[in-house]
Amino acid sequence: MTLDYLSQNKAFGGDQFVLSHHSEATGTEMTFSVYVPPHEEGAKLPVLWYLSGLTCTHANATEKGEFRQACAEHGVIFVAPDTSPRGDDVPDAGDEYDFGKGAGFYVDATQQPWSKHYRMRSYIEDELPGVIAANFPADMARQGITGHSMGGHGALTIALRNEGRFRSVSSFAPIVAPTKVPWGEKALSRYLGDDLEAWAEYDAVALIENGARLDNLLVDQGTADNFLEEQLKTGLLSMACAKAGIPADIRMQEGYDHSYYFISTFMAEHVKWHAERLG
Repeated sequence: MTLDYLSQNKAFGGDQFVLSHHSEATGTEMTFSVYVPPHEEGAKLPVLWYLSGLTCTHANATEKGEFRQACAEHGVIFVAPDTSPRGDDVPDAGDEYDFGKGAGFYVDATQQPWSKHYRMRSYIEDELPGVIAANFPADMARQGITGHSMGGHGALTIALRNEGRFRSVSSFAPIVAPTKVPWGEKALSRYLGDDLEAWAEYDAVALIENGARLDNLLVDQGTADNFLEEQLKTGLLSMACAKAGIPADIRMQEGYDHSYYFISTFMAEHVKWHAERLG
């Protein structure tokens, strides 16, 4: 596989890369960013995946996430993929910000016209990890995953479906039960059709209720988030984790909203938290 290096910048002694490649999963060119902290030659480093939310690309976290200093301090590679396939041949939903390009919801679509390219589950779970392992000093036995909003949904569901792959799981303001909220109902019905069992594979609360487990979980949610009551429903995750005995630290952060001002405030804590569990 050929990687195109779009940019490389020095930061906190490490290197911030932005790269693109042709994806077999999506059938498109995909762009992602990787921060590699300073390290000794030959060292293998743990990997933290960050999945972004609606309307975002790799650039939102890369430019506004404020993770590099913490990653350099703790020796963690930080990977930020895109949120959907892109390109002129990729179907879109016009001015609908919560569906289509920028809103892949980390699913493998089964319905036309979305099924040809909207395969973000396969891209994140299978293809991109192979790219990272082959091209960067990554210890794939030490992976953590986090994300924001739609990306928080992706982080939770990917970790729950792949028990044992991720030593640490966290999230910022995740959509925890997309089968029960407007964003999720819209996306899942169009990408997956009417098969409610297929929907449940992409719902963190449903996965927990059906027996999936996490070894640990950290969630930060702002109390001033205007999406909290209608779209995010953090309380459903708290109840599901308590009932299942999942050790979850779900923190309601007073006065914080849904923006990167919120994410950047707590990002360094999350990186440190992951690093402690990744070893």
